[in-house]
Amino acid sequence: MMDNGLQSRAGDESLVILQSLVCLLREKNLLSRADIEELTDRVAMRAAQAERDPLPCCAEATQAAAREMARIGTYVGQRYGGKHRRIS
Repeated sequence: MMDNGLQSRAGDESLVILQSLVCLLREKNLLSRADIEELTDRVAMRAAQAERDPLPCCAEATQAAAREMARIGTYVGQRYGGKHRRIS
């Protein structure tokens, strides 16, 4: 049980780093809104196809990652704006 608490804390720390990195890259225009939308879709696709993922991880973790990436994308889009990606 002790490991579970450490994993949760490590996950929280990673999440803070990810959120900060995405915002920093967007602020510097190194990452566009379209890039963030594409990343969000890729994370969601990985979560939807977790059983076929070449880099397997816990199904619950992939679902949580997809939800968090969508939340980050929404926040960054509202905060920094930018053009949406083109749908082919």
